[in-house]
Amino acid sequence: MSSGERARGHSIQPPVRLSALLVGVLVAMAAANVWPPLLLNLGALPGAIIEITFLAGFIWWAQGGGPPKAMHAARIKAFRRVGLSPREMLWGVIAALSFAATVHASIVLLFRFILYSTAAFRQGYDLSFIPSQAMRWLAVVISAASAAVCEETGFRGLLQQPIESRYSVPVAVFTSSLLFTALHLTKSWALLGMVPIVFGAGILLGLIAWSAQSLIPGMIGHFVMDVGLFAYWWTGIVGEFPQHPINETGVDRSFVITSCTFVTSLMIVLIAILKLRQKQQFLSKGVSQ
Repeated sequence: MSSGERARGHSIQPPVRLSALLVGVLVAMAAANVWPPLLLNLGALPGAIIEITFLAGFIWWAQGGGPPKAMHAARIKAFRRVGLSPREMLWGVIAALSFAATVHASIVLLFRFILYSTAAFRQGYDLSFIPSQAMRWLAVVISAASAAVCEETGFRGLLQQPIESRYSVPVAVFTSSLLFTALHLTKSWALLGMVPIVFGAGILLGLIAWSAQSLIPGMIGHFVMDVGLFAYWWTGIVGEFPQHPINETGVDRSFVITSCTFVTSLMIVLIAILKLRQKQQFLSKGVSQ
């Protein structure tokens, strides 16, 4: 093939940013929406068995298995690493748990400034058709796992990783976070005050994936975050949010504790991201030598 033919062939290919956006968003949306109809039509236990099987197949596919063969190498690269050293896994778990704590503390703080809208948050998340509390918990856990695996693979893997390679980390993380936020704006709970929280969560998850060069810590953090969101904020199966805005109660002890929790957990997740990045830089130097 001549250089002119190669140039023409390259010119008709979509930019990596556009193809990454399309593939990442479509994969995240399609895969994450397999579980709801299973739950509604088959019930919690049969639906969960099928969903777990689907997620196992989805991870196999995301790691390069199955068609299309043209995307085999790209899927392997986008899924990043699976094997982490014990030290990396430790910092990854610290990043994951502190990330989830940061998000939940930020939501509590939001509703200490504005009134919590139970109706908005609960719309579309009614689990009363599930007869037992154990099966409701199963539905919550599977919902969280489905979102964590599919959205991290789509947004922080297939979408973000190619943009990191082609452009830069800031562009990639910003883009994946923007699309991640946009996807969730269709939810009834997506109040104006929730937008920066969702966008901030996307930024942190993007940084965790980049710094660890693995989707595993982000999946763990996303899962823990979503278990809390589904069980407490969206379905209320573990209770109701009892607090009122500080314009009614004043700055009370609970507000101070939550503020300190938010700042501390955010600092910890940023430190964990830094530690994970330092480990990657050390490994890169070792390989280059």
